[in-house]
Amino acid sequence: MDLKTPFYDCHVKYGARIVSFAGHSLPVQYEGVIKEHMAVRQAAGLFDVSHMTEIFIKGRDALKNINMIFTNDFTKMDTGRVRYTVMCNENGGIVDDMVIYKEGDEEYVVVGNGANRSKDVSWIKSRAFGDVEIEDRSDSYAQLALQGPKSGEILSKLVGENDIPEKYYSFLHGKILGKDCIISQTGYTGEKGYEIYIKPKDAEEVWEGLLEAGQEHGLIPCGLGARDTLRLEASMPLYGHETTDNINPIEAGLGFVVKMQKDDFIGKKALEALETPKRKRVGIKITGKGIAREESKIFS
Repeated sequence: MDLKTPFYDCHVKYGARIVSFAGHSLPVQYEGVIKEHMAVRQAAGLFDVSHMTEIFIKGRDALKNINMIFTNDFTKMDTGRVRYTVMCNENGGIVDDMVIYKEGDEEYVVVGNGANRSKDVSWIKSRAFGDVEIEDRSDSYAQLALQGPKSGEILSKLVGENDIPEKYYSFLHGKILGKDCIISQTGYTGEKGYEIYIKPKDAEEVWEGLLEAGQEHGLIPCGLGARDTLRLEASMPLYGHETTDNINPIEAGLGFVVKMQKDDFIGKKALEALETPKRKRVGIKITGKGIAREESKIFS
């Protein structure tokens, strides 16, 4: 049976159409995908992303583990910053893509795809070494994504003036409506936005507070349908589609997160041995009214 996120009752209240995704019951849409998509592009949208995976990596050897397990270089990463990366297998295929938050020199938080929770946790634990602790804390958080050009104005009504991260891919610990939270300037839509981590018990109050604060700015709740069209338009990959364990980061257009100058990382030898990629991820623009479905043939 699918899990219900802490916002499930909110989705029902606002008339969402619920579907199964990543082992959770989540809204695919409320008033319609196009309306929700355009709200994010022109104003703001609110998404439930509580299905995402949060893995804590702590200990004296945390940085060594992070640099070995993931392809990006975290050596000079500052506390309070977020970095995008991929995790490769020994053949160079992508196990998952994720963002990593640096809480301190000995503590990092890995946020991965909800559908890969069990796989990601097992993969990291099986390859960890030295003085390090790996803990899956996914059930300890409810997560919202507030996305769109009006997101900052809306958020500023509910948090302290020093609780909004100013830089892209940075985060702060603060309070929203008096509730403890983590706010990062990150997202999956191609628009400026924020992702907000709160305790599950505070979920409904924060959801309602955000929608009330954003009403005059055009904020509406959004589902998975708009999240998918927004990320596609922004050329952001989704695991299981543009990225899989049979697609390497070079083919996927993610070579910018592969730092070959590092001493080593899982998959480095396979990626070094690659010749010219036989395929690559590209964007297409539809000129007519047709919809480009997955596995559609493209003729040039």
